[in-house]
Amino acid sequence: MAVVTSAPGKVLMTGGYLVLERPNAGIVLSTNARFYAIVKPLYEEIKPESWAWAWADVKLTSPQMERETMYRMSLKHLTLECVSSSASRNPFVEYAAQYSTAAAYSTFDKNKQDTLQKLLMQGLDITILGCNEFYSYRNQIEARGLPLTPESLASLPLFASITFNAEESSGQNSKPEVAKTGLGSSAAMTTAVVAALLHYLGVVNLSSAKGQLAEDKDARELDIVHVISQTAHCIAQGKVGSGFDVSSAVYGSQRYVRFSSEVISSAQGGMIMEEAINNVLKANWNHERTKFSLPPMMTLLLGEPGTGGSSTPSMVGAVKKWQKSDPENSLETWKKLSEANSALEMHLNTLCKLAEKISDVYTNVINSCSNLTPEKWNERASEPSQVEVVRALLGARDAMLVIRYSMRKMGEAAGIPIEPESQTQLLDTTMSMEGVLLAGVPGAGGFDAVFAVTLGASSNNVIKTWSSLNVLALLIREDPHGVCLENNDPRTMEMTSSVCSAQIL
Repeated sequence: MAVVTSAPGKVLMTGGYLVLERPNAGIVLSTNARFYAIVKPLYEEIKPESWAWAWADVKLTSPQMERETMYRMSLKHLTLECVSSSASRNPFVEYAAQYSTAAAYSTFDKNKQDTLQKLLMQGLDITILGCNEFYSYRNQIEARGLPLTPESLASLPLFASITFNAEESSGQNSKPEVAKTGLGSSAAMTTAVVAALLHYLGVVNLSSAKGQLAEDKDARELDIVHVISQTAHCIAQGKVGSGFDVSSAVYGSQRYVRFSSEVISSAQGGMIMEEAINNVLKANWNHERTKFSLPPMMTLLLGEPGTGGSSTPSMVGAVKKWQKSDPENSLETWKKLSEANSALEMHLNTLCKLAEKISDVYTNVINSCSNLTPEKWNERASEPSQVEVVRALLGARDAMLVIRYSMRKMGEAAGIPIEPESQTQLLDTTMSMEGVLLAGVPGAGGFDAVFAVTLGASSNNVIKTWSSLNVLALLIREDPHGVCLENNDPRTMEMTSSVCSAQIL
């Protein structure tokens, strides 16, 4: 029987670069764009001769890339060997498969290990599918003669073939192989595959309750998914990143402080894999996460400017180089950015509390401000309670302006386009519109999608303006849910279903 899981993509609203170092926090929003993993047996029954092989066949299929790769997994060493000629490797799925299997062996007793071995001898058939929102489809839309609108994006088939970046560029700002939108596809993919395999192999028993909405009894299950996913993702990347993308893929929207990089060290080096994963599972994962989501009546929008994305690792490398070469100025910029991030978080939390405490006033103020440009928001606040809401809204805007300024300054000093000039013009235009609270470059910045947070029903105006500026508004909204078990293969759903797309507002 097939196991299907899904994990969400993310938007790092605050904490770009800073979240790499403890104890700096980042606010990461999970989205309705989800990556799916389908795991089922490769063969209906165990072949008689397979007992002598001590190998399990593993097939990885990526329909969107038209790729199929065959592996053999050593049941003794739990390592994968690619047996497809000239196949394109996927290290994220490879490590996900190895570490999930190692987790099963390290946690099972002898009887369960025998059952596990029989299951593995039927082979593993793994299929990965990413919602269209993870990738750029501007070329397909333009080739069809369609306007750059969410409606055009919604008209594409689900899990459409992926566009590859045409030019072979090099250097620190080189584009990734695939034209992406910056939603963290590798983290969502790794998490979905790990969750599917751990559930299929019997290590965890996931529920269909998504991430942070899961019952307390599921917390331990999610923690195991998190540890294995983080480890597989870090080793596949060849470095220990901050992990916010994997954490949000597992648990959903949150305020995040990274784990100490030492916890991954037991999975590196020449240790036996089963022992290494056992150590990782027992390690002190000291990351911090607190539930977080946007205040009510606020909408997350993402717009794709159409430049094919940026290479985050090379940009991070440039910032680290600048920090070493100019510690005094970099520390000052770092401090201002950290303070502004904290201020934005505080104002958004205040708005959440006000929405609960004085819901009618909050609703009226948000509706009023959604039809006004920000400089006129104060005009609609005559009562103290209204002033309180408007003050928090304007405080959030001011904090975002400081964040953007500090990110630009950091980019100029490091010689990289964290907020490129073209993005600056777009974001300035967006933030001056009626009903727009925030706009910025998420995460490491560059030429990935920009984001905006709008009030009330003002999203449509932003979408139309972006379209006129050759920016494609994506079918992305915040969805605070993390990884979950799905009921069936997402490709069997009707084309009219919104499995990957939010309702177009």
